[in-house]
Amino acid sequence: MVIAKENSSSHHRRLTFAAFLNSDPAAEEEEKKHGGDVSNPSTSSNNNNDVRVFQRGSNASTTSGESSPNQVLSPWNQTYSPYYTDTTTTPSMSPSPWNQTYSPYYKSPWIYQTRNIDDESEHGLIGTIVRQEGHVYSLAASGDLLFTGSDSKNIRVWKDLKDFAGFKSTSGLVKTIVITGDNRIFTGHQDGKIRVWRGSKRRTGGYSRVGSLPTLKEFLTKSVNPKNYVEVRRRKNVLKIRHYDAVSCLSLNEELGLLYSGSWDKTLKVWRLSDSKCLESIQAHDDAINTVAAGFDDLLFTGSADGTLKVWKRELQGKGTKHFLVNVLMKQETAVTALAVNLTAAVVYCGSSDGIVNFWEGQKYLSHGGTLRGHRMAVLCLAAAGSLVLSGGADKNICVWKRNGDGTHSCLSVLMDHVGPVKCLTAVEEAEEDGVGNRVKGDQRWIVYSGSLDKSVKVWRVTETASPAIC
Repeated sequence: MVIAKENSSSHHRRLTFAAFLNSDPAAEEEEKKHGGDVSNPSTSSNNNNDVRVFQRGSNASTTSGESSPNQVLSPWNQTYSPYYTDTTTTPSMSPSPWNQTYSPYYKSPWIYQTRNIDDESEHGLIGTIVRQEGHVYSLAASGDLLFTGSDSKNIRVWKDLKDFAGFKSTSGLVKTIVITGDNRIFTGHQDGKIRVWRGSKRRTGGYSRVGSLPTLKEFLTKSVNPKNYVEVRRRKNVLKIRHYDAVSCLSLNEELGLLYSGSWDKTLKVWRLSDSKCLESIQAHDDAINTVAAGFDDLLFTGSADGTLKVWKRELQGKGTKHFLVNVLMKQETAVTALAVNLTAAVVYCGSSDGIVNFWEGQKYLSHGGTLRGHRMAVLCLAAAGSLVLSGGADKNICVWKRNGDGTHSCLSVLMDHVGPVKCLTAVEEAEEDGVGNRVKGDQRWIVYSGSLDKSVKVWRVTETASPAIC
């Protein structure tokens, strides 16, 4: 009996309270999930059809003693203490983001840190929002509100870069977010669903789900007719107005009152905003659709893992309208991963997994204008802002390009503060205050938000009047 008691105690040793405080529940959960060492994550991919997810490998080791006074102040060097509440300054240092200790008393999963830059500075980092667990996959900005989507299924809302509100879906990480002028938020999810949200008029900061696409009424109506089904694989039929794989991208054309959705199921769907009805379901590509962008002159652009960039145009057909394929701008071996459109100059930018950004210009006839080469790895996202175009890559960098008057492009700067692949970008024109406190549009200055697989959102200021740099 004594021997049995000793064996039991050796296998079921009770943790002390100090050991509990020093444990990392996020790391333990990750280790259970992957069956490996969390401190050395490996390169992985969500899906063969998706842009590959490159995780940061850690080569840091745990050290002891006081941190160096010359150590760079970084959100990744924080140690979270149950007694530490001030998130605007950096406490004691930890050498690696993978070696952080999370206190059970620390409730908020987000930390905001400001970094003041000179008002006259042309480019610079304004601040960082760090999430303790999960990656940031999607961003959208509307006025002074920023919406962030992550693999936690949460959509967080930030106002003046402070935590303002949030809402959560029941399943599926948030891959894409768009916002309409009437304050509706559309989110595309990994589970193939498009959810619709709206801010409350009665309660400040209150958001509620108001529906999904397709609507329940349309889903039930269409499901009774066998002609509304398509075969996706042997002995499996699905309703063609509904995505059956991840919704990877959304794009709005509010002038036409249309929402476009692209999916890994290779289909492009067209939705009418007024009644949320699915107008078209198009078998657009031979592989997963990674990106969709509404363009000028009623054109629509789609990019896919099959290496093609296609152009669609909305034209009259009988009593209604329909989208027709009018051009294939590019067909290559590497996947098309990102699109952005400069509506004023009639330019479409296309990023690929080979790290190159191609662009085409011209309203009547699109012609290839050239290439932008600033990334060593895949381009994961693009954003157009005035005469600027920004590209985020798996190499953790953001390149800022400016379109000149003669159609050429100059590299203004490379923003290099992320420690993981840059997954999403969005930009809003910076507003300034006049003499009486009213907010007015700035002079070609933009606030850029970048989301990364390093679990952070960074806020930058860029300007169109900056001098070119060597990139």
